[in-house]
Amino acid sequence: MIPISKVDVRDAEPLVLEVLRSGSLAQGPMVERLEQAFAAVVDVPHAVAVNNGTTALVAALQVLDLRPGDEVITSPFTFAATLNAILEAGATARFADIREDDFAVDPAAVQDAVGDRTAVLMPVHLYGQTADMGRLTGIARRHGLHLVEDAAQAHGAAYEGRAAGAFGTGCFSFYATKNLTTGEGGMITTADDAVADRLRVLRNQGMRARYQYEMAGHNYRMTDLHAAVGLPQVARTAEIAGRRRSNAARLTAGLADVPGLRLPAALPGRDHVWHQYTVLLPDGTDRDGVIADLAAGGVGSGIYYPRTVFDHDCYRQDPRVVVADVPVAESVARRCLSLPVHHHLTADELDTVVGRFRDALGA
Repeated sequence: MIPISKVDVRDAEPLVLEVLRSGSLAQGPMVERLEQAFAAVVDVPHAVAVNNGTTALVAALQVLDLRPGDEVITSPFTFAATLNAILEAGATARFADIREDDFAVDPAAVQDAVGDRTAVLMPVHLYGQTADMGRLTGIARRHGLHLVEDAAQAHGAAYEGRAAGAFGTGCFSFYATKNLTTGEGGMITTADDAVADRLRVLRNQGMRARYQYEMAGHNYRMTDLHAAVGLPQVARTAEIAGRRRSNAARLTAGLADVPGLRLPAALPGRDHVWHQYTVLLPDGTDRDGVIADLAAGGVGSGIYYPRTVFDHDCYRQDPRVVVADVPVAESVARRCLSLPVHHHLTADELDTVVGRFRDALGA
């Protein structure tokens, strides 16, 4: 089976052994090295490591001291962690519809959603491409909104030469299937010295020094073991993205003539890092049948995501989840399908993906 993602972190073995032999496994010098390396990738002064990507989102919101009723505008087409973090931080979630070309919030819909209680704009850089940060930063500036970027899938992505995570407070995931992984882990990036300082205190139980508490905090720390797994990959961020771009181009070349199939593309001015290669199937296509045919042919695939994020019983009755009319997001959720694009694929495997997918579509 050609998998939708593949994890290979053997290049981290020397650093992992170094940590094990040190006898100190908790947050320490390896975490600091990872923070410095990732800050350089994003080109910001500060990167604060935490224990996962959801924590990154929660912490980024918590240091803003949001009040009950404050609203965060975000995407309805995202992983549940985006919404869960807003709720955990005590805020209200409001949604703006997306565009099909980048799968991210439509700036026009964001503008329409801004109200008296809006405090934060949280775009989601989905599948490895940034949202339209030129227009979105303008909206945030005009309305005095905090900008928190859900960049969980966008390590190394950029908008007009500026890295994802450098426009506001950037939140990244290092989960096992991400382009860069520590197994579990996350990172928060910022150019704001005060925000970075508060984050570091917050993640350490609210302590600046041992038993000197400055706020009600949490244990959001990353371990040196996790950092050791990620460090070699951070050094290869550009290489990994380059291989994924090449793989995406090969898929596009093989599928460009399939009638009715909408292929993903890197938009002008954006550096796409291809966390996923997500197509939109023609209306009426039996998506489950296509997935079954691909699996029978030895090709994995995935649906990210089959519903809008609020379309679940656990959110429908929550007064802090403001359900919106989002027809584009609903259409995309019905038609999306992701194909293997990861950087471990061979040319033959990519050709197999193309061939099996064309067969599944009858093309």
